[in-house]
Amino acid sequence: MYEGAIQDLIDALGRLPGIGPKSAQRIAFHILQADAEIATALVDSIRTVKERVKFCVECGNVSEEDQCRICRDPRRDNTLICVVEESKDVIAIERTREFRGKYHVLGGAISPIDGIGPEQLRIRELMARLADPGIVEVILATDPNLEGEATATYLSRMIKPLEIKVSRLASGLPVGGDLEYADEVTLGRAFEGRRDV
Repeated sequence: MYEGAIQDLIDALGRLPGIGPKSAQRIAFHILQADAEIATALVDSIRTVKERVKFCVECGNVSEEDQCRICRDPRRDNTLICVVEESKDVIAIERTREFRGKYHVLGGAISPIDGIGPEQLRIRELMARLADPGIVEVILATDPNLEGEATATYLSRMIKPLEIKVSRLASGLPVGGDLEYADEVTLGRAFEGRRDV
């Protein structure tokens, strides 16, 4: 345990997701040894993000304006909504260049262990968007883990009565993977999601 400012920095860094005590210590000492300009740039970047970045009023994605770039784009297909857990998922899907609709960011996934229920997510806002008669399909692109599956199941039960098509991203074997290393759930999903060739 260090004293004063360096320990305060290690503690602050350690509260960030995915950063354990050793990583926090390494980052703190890197900042300490770096040029003052690098540390100042980091501080300025954090301050700027907190001052300028907000969440899109329509989809919940990060934006510096009231509406994000995707929601403002008139070329996007307004009849399709892809539901994701976090803004980083929007970026991952956008990199594929396969989806031209709009998004809805939930802000997480249902996780009773973590105290996150449907009320803590942007589900109410999604249901309000789905009141638009122009929506023809909702694609559930939550993570393929226990929380993501629970969230997708919950959403599909809520959306089905609206007579809107609900689909789920396929999951299965990764390209370049070997069958012998696939777990049973992944292999089972690959069989479920097989398609004609």
